[in-house]
Amino acid sequence: MSAILSGQSEQQTSQLRDDDFFEKLRKEEYRRLDEEGHAYLDYTGGNLYPASLVLDHQKQLLTNTFGNPHSSNPTSQKATTLVEEARHKVLEFFHATDYICVFTQNASGALKIVGESYPFDEKSTFLLLADNHNSVNGIREFCNAKKGTTRYVPVQCENFELHDETLKKYFEAATPGNTNLFAMPAQSNVSGVKHDLGWIAYAHSKGFDVLLDAAAFVPTSRLDLSVVKPDYVSVSFYKIFGYPTGLGCLLIHKEAFGKLRKPWFAGGTVDIVSVASPNRFLTYGHERFEDGTINYTGIPAITMGLRYIDNIGMDRINARVRSLIEYLSDGLKQIRHSNGKSVVKIFGPETFDHRGGNIIMNFFDPQEKIYPYYNVEKISNEKMLSIRAGCFCNPGIDELNHGITDDQMAQYFMSHTVWNRDEMMEFVGKMRGAIRVSVGIATTQRDLDRFLDFVRALVDKEYK
Repeated sequence: MSAILSGQSEQQTSQLRDDDFFEKLRKEEYRRLDEEGHAYLDYTGGNLYPASLVLDHQKQLLTNTFGNPHSSNPTSQKATTLVEEARHKVLEFFHATDYICVFTQNASGALKIVGESYPFDEKSTFLLLADNHNSVNGIREFCNAKKGTTRYVPVQCENFELHDETLKKYFEAATPGNTNLFAMPAQSNVSGVKHDLGWIAYAHSKGFDVLLDAAAFVPTSRLDLSVVKPDYVSVSFYKIFGYPTGLGCLLIHKEAFGKLRKPWFAGGTVDIVSVASPNRFLTYGHERFEDGTINYTGIPAITMGLRYIDNIGMDRINARVRSLIEYLSDGLKQIRHSNGKSVVKIFGPETFDHRGGNIIMNFFDPQEKIYPYYNVEKISNEKMLSIRAGCFCNPGIDELNHGITDDQMAQYFMSHTVWNRDEMMEFVGKMRGAIRVSVGIATTQRDLDRFLDFVRALVDKEYK
């Protein structure tokens, strides 16, 4: 036996051990998947909550009495203690000693705070990647309203990665000033591409503040904010551990906090406000941006969720996700029609060295005619396969995928006042949308094999 074991590489032995670990985790924490017959492959859309997290939080709620934190009474103080414990845990998890943690409804809420509070003016440049979620794209409305300039940096059509010299040219072309903002995703919510976080320091060297959308990155990758130091970071907690929904945070570097100018105030965000004299003093720190009553019964579950992730280990999750997505990708590439044509085209980089656990694809019949994404989704729904279809709130990647030009989109918006999917595709003469599959903590090989079998059933099927 010792001879056999010595013949296995350390990596193989570790992988076998992790297979056993994650199989056990599936049975203990996510058994409902198998009991209900689901193959869940939409982890970028939303992670799955472990049973123990829900039960622990339920126990906490049923054995304690919590009051609104904006008071000094005993129930209020108990809630305040657990909220601040969660805030401390978030900062610890991301090694964010130099940051202030503002709890929000979600990552979109965090991004909106930056958009409405950043001091854009007519000299500002808002520079962002064409590969960005709509909640980042929407910040351009604040910049444009103050007569600033919004510029999109294209990504390469063959692999969705950045071209270094192109991005540098965009930085050089910006008007120098202290109200320029650069926004990028740490990981694309569509292609899974992990963009080089070294651009954060480069942007700083060019006088830009940096907004990092980390929502798709942090569920399976380690973000160390003592090493990379963006000014603003958006996070959504249900993306990491599935529960509770409706909670995210904005991490603000302490040196960048004073730059945000809140355009209004609400309950809990001011030290004093007057009706007799139209003045107010805003609070300093996280309270300034936590409008009204925070989710004080839900926030303590964040502490539990982050401890759950710590107990598994982010590096272990990352390695597991990579092995799963590579297995799926390899399997999909082998599925072909009888004439040798591929059933599936996967978009993005060939390797997973700089890519996360989500991939996008489109399906084609033997004559290379594309299957509309909504037809594929309909069939997968019938098979109890939870995948995601559409444009994924990332129009830049979808337009690139289908070769839709700036002029085509400009003409469409000029000639239409309302949107209709089929009418739009007819107007531009191109298909829209794709299929996204993403893996996570609870994914097993069985889930992936079910999806591969689903794809194999389309071999030699002509689209009509």
